[in-house]
Amino acid sequence: MTVLLTGGAGYIGSHTAVELLLNGCDIVVADDYSNSSPVALQRVKAITGRDFPVYAADVTDPAAVRRIFAEQTIDCVIHFAGKKAVGESVEVPLAYYRTNLDAVLTVLECMRESGVSRFIFSSSATVYGSQNPIPYREEMPRGQCSSPYGSTKAVIEQMLEDLCRADSGFSAVLLRYFNPIGAHPSGLIGEDPLGIPNNLMPFIAQVAVGRRERLTVFGGDYPTPDGTCRRDFIHVMDLAAGHRLAAQYAMEHTGAAAINLGTGRPYSVREVIAAFEQASGRAVPFVVGPRRPGDLPEFWADAGKAERLLGWRARYGLPEMCRDTWRWQQQNPQGYPRE
Repeated sequence: MTVLLTGGAGYIGSHTAVELLLNGCDIVVADDYSNSSPVALQRVKAITGRDFPVYAADVTDPAAVRRIFAEQTIDCVIHFAGKKAVGESVEVPLAYYRTNLDAVLTVLECMRESGVSRFIFSSSATVYGSQNPIPYREEMPRGQCSSPYGSTKAVIEQMLEDLCRADSGFSAVLLRYFNPIGAHPSGLIGEDPLGIPNNLMPFIAQVAVGRRERLTVFGGDYPTPDGTCRRDFIHVMDLAAGHRLAAQYAMEHTGAAAINLGTGRPYSVREVIAAFEQASGRAVPFVVGPRRPGDLPEFWADAGKAERLLGWRARYGLPEMCRDTWRWQQQNPQGYPRE
């Protein structure tokens, strides 16, 4: 099986590349490096001892995507490319709709031109909205999303379901992520956001390694046990394994299947800070600031469907997530080398 990874140099994409390569799959990577580094792909090759084609391509460009399908034999696409920051999407919603929808439409149209009919979509738990009860289960309706980022994921899910109804031979797996953190155990690849991190864990790690003075916790008055948001954090290597298994599932099934990838165990922001301090032996100073637009107080997954359909379940807990993040940040205090 040869898998095209759009956005494959990014955080989740690079870890999924390792997972696929170490389990006998071939890959092709397309990335424009707008929020990633080509160094990540060099390190994927070092970890796995395998080579693979890489295209420096913007997948909203039909000509660039057509070239990939013309030059490579692709069995399945795992689509990571797109904008992903909840808070930023509230500030610049049109940029999120333009980029995220254009990327998916372009890739799907080029797939159909090339006769490729297996698609794994990088979706999000934010599609459940604020109306659904916790834990989130896949049979629940998509809710009113709290951010434009989440809305783009919901629209794309609907698009894929419509496509599968229109084309009985098409397979789409909608992987609803919860909160990926952690890094590859080697410490060679990890999460390296450009600029100020939008996500909790890389900000914590950068404070611990001395790149930033302190963390701001967005909201301390939520209706949770300690007043901070609670999330279902999942190790990125567990998430990567879920993508590999989803690709195998898509090769054997048709139709659209939404599947949660989470642990089913929420942790608060304060609990994550404490766990990271224990794993790193470093203090993580923080202040409590105002709530961030688009954030929900808490949510977590019912991951039973992933186990039933894919044979997948999370293997790592919060201590391992913090340990591997710290190893990555210690070995790469400034992230990947920049030109």
